[in-house]
Amino acid sequence: MSSRESILNAIRGIEKEEKPLPELPLFGISEDVETGFRKSIEGNKGYIVSEQEFLNWLSEASFPKVYSASSSYASISTLSLPEDPHDLEDLNLAILEGQFGVAENGAIWLDDQQLPHRAIPFITEHLVIILKKENLIPTLHQAYDRIGLDYSGFGLFVAGPSKTADIEQSLVIGAHGAKSLRVVLC
Repeated sequence: MSSRESILNAIRGIEKEEKPLPELPLFGISEDVETGFRKSIEGNKGYIVSEQEFLNWLSEASFPKVYSASSSYASISTLSLPEDPHDLEDLNLAILEGQFGVAENGAIWLDDQQLPHRAIPFITEHLVIILKKENLIPTLHQAYDRIGLDYSGFGLFVAGPSKTADIEQSLVIGAHGAKSLRVVLC
């Protein structure tokens, strides 16, 4: 028997004590879910806007290349979805629909159903997510329960515009993705 096999057999022979997983406390937020979500998004340098505020912002801004995956705002699209996501390299505005939002940290769940190309929330200059108020939940624990263990596709949480800071604490917004996030809460 080699020394490797001897070591592995010794490890296999160690009796393991079964230990139950700890009980998770019910974490919560101190205010109502919508207020908590608003505070979290604003803390992440994002904006919560009404539908009218979004339309006003859109009319004041100039976005030559807009893609909307939201059927409610399909008429705003100035381009159709290309086969190759590389063709979206100069996308100015993307409008997506979020499945649900988490009040404790402002995270919004997007998955394959909302993302025809995975690159869209990262490659666009400005990101707008349409989210229904009834789809707000208090905690990330509840979010993972809602996603479930069976989900095996692509999904991500978006919690604000892209940002990074260096050792000198110089904050850069839009470093690795969208420069702004607006959430249309309806």
